[in-house]
Amino acid sequence: MSVTHHRRFGVLAGAALLTIAVAGCSELGRTAVGTISYETPSARHVKVSNPPVKGCHSLGSVGATTVTNNTLVDIILHPSRDCSGDDTTYLPTETSDTIAPHAQPWRSYSLVH
Repeated sequence: MSVTHHRRFGVLAGAALLTIAVAGCSELGRTAVGTISYETPSARHVKVSNPPVKGCHSLGSVGATTVTNNTLVDIILHPSRDCSGDDTTYLPTETSDTIAPHAQPWRSYSLVH
């Protein structure tokens, strides 16, 4: 095999390995850097660090009355446990929100990605 063939083989092998590595890394779960803090109806404070970007996340069994988003990603608050329904609240990064008096607590959140 000539030097030219060795180089071509090396370039092709390197490209194949890079493709495999990138595909493998895309399966790793990205996280939102920072914390999401919330208060329950009984005034218990909870802090979640670096939540995964994908999926629906619970706000505990009783939900949350106040949520603070100190991550680098905006979130959507949901009144349902499974992030379904239309009555949502958009909470940008570095902001807080509190439910209206007599409103049901938020039960879950999802991250905007």
